Amino acid sequence: MSAGSLTQGVARLLAIPSDRLLRVFSISLPIIGAMLSQSIMNLVDAAIVGRLGDTALAGVGIGAYATFVMVSVVMGLSAAVQALVARRFGAGDTEGLTSPLYAGLQLAVLIGIPLALAFYCGAQYLIPLFNKSQQVLDIAIPYFEWRTIAIVAVGMNFVFRGFWNGIGEGRIYFRSLLTMHIANVLISYILVFGVAGWQGMGAVGAGIGTTAAQILGTLLLCWQLFITHRKRFYHHSPTDFSAVRPLMRLALPNSAQQTLFAVGNSILFWIIGQVGTEAQAIGHILISLALMMILPAVGLGMASTSLVGHALGKGHAEDAYRWGWDVVKVATLVMAVSAMPLWLFPEQVLRVFTPHEPLISLGTLPLQVTGLAIALEVTAMVLTQALLGAGASRQVMRINLTMQWFVLLPLAYIIGPIAGYGLLGIWLLQSAQRITLSAIYGSIWKRRQWSRISL
Repeated sequence: MSAGSLTQGVARLLAIPSDRLLRVFSISLPIIGAMLSQSIMNLVDAAIVGRLGDTALAGVGIGAYATFVMVSVVMGLSAAVQALVARRFGAGDTEGLTSPLYAGLQLAVLIGIPLALAFYCGAQYLIPLFNKSQQVLDIAIPYFEWRTIAIVAVGMNFVFRGFWNGIGEGRIYFRSLLTMHIANVLISYILVFGVAGWQGMGAVGAGIGTTAAQILGTLLLCWQLFITHRKRFYHHSPTDFSAVRPLMRLALPNSAQQTLFAVGNSILFWIIGQVGTEAQAIGHILISLALMMILPAVGLGMASTSLVGHALGKGHAEDAYRWGWDVVKVATLVMAVSAMPLWLFPEQVLRVFTPHEPLISLGTLPLQVTGLAIALEVTAMVLTQALLGAGASRQVMRINLTMQWFVLLPLAYIIGPIAGYGLLGIWLLQSAQRITLSAIYGSIWKRRQWSRISL
């Protein structure tokens, strides 16, 4: 079957015109590849360190979740830059495209430096909140300290991602990240296990390798924009920071949401730890896998951020509404197919990350739950990003935080450690919460109040 006939078949199945389907894929595929960045890095660390045992795996897991909390503070810059750039791109304002980019890079540095210092100095106090075992802390603390060094680079990477996605050229960002991930695997493996007679540094080496790869990625992205594509933007002034105020207005609610979401995920990880050390070790793999699996849907959602922004920039609110549902249809099909290995072959998937049979046995049913439920969760993932493209960042923040902090976390503690339903009970609850979010966001999108927001 040719690519053209396959595309037409999928378009008929989803009741979407072929040209719109191709537009969704042309924007979303590079974004999906780029969206895999953080989760792939954590999974690479987990896959490498998993050979060292459950103590090392738990230590790296704790360090990774603490890193997620730190990184989430600057994560909102990406969606804010993308929303502003997409709206200007749709309106034909080519002269103002890079203003959000330069403003975002400036904010990444101004926020990132004190953030890195605060988390580095506070590592000795933050990390023990997750686990009291000294063996685990001896790995988690230095791992996290190394990861804090890269926070400015990570913030700048988010800004570059938002810019290239905003103009529909996410493939440029993806090429740099592909190089970064290859470097991460090579550097981390050598630092963990050693080479040519050198014994390596153990689990902490994974943190050093990941940090080195993230800084390399930033250098490559700077090279691409300011050297390779210099002629495209030569008339744009890097000192034009007129977008700082609108950027902050969009970024602050999203960053607050991402930060509290990351803290909530860390608390969920702590709750799993109350079930047992083995549950916490396999929980790190399960959460990392789940976060990676949803990224195609989130990436498609980020494509809807650009598509909705372009349509609203042109004044076509009805077209923006259609883009939201078109992307939901595509995401549902993609996730239903890609999640099949999770519920068909869960043990084989888990063996990629750990050879320990007790951990595999503990994680099999929760992983199957993830595979079966994920297609029902994608509406929330896509429409969250579409609403960010329309500028509804405050509304998204209120809904997501309410569902996480006042529904998921209290009930997870009651169901898991207290009632004794353990890891499986927590996983079933989490899937139910996300499916409920899909129903809520579907209703909001249908009401179309988002179409009247001005940026």
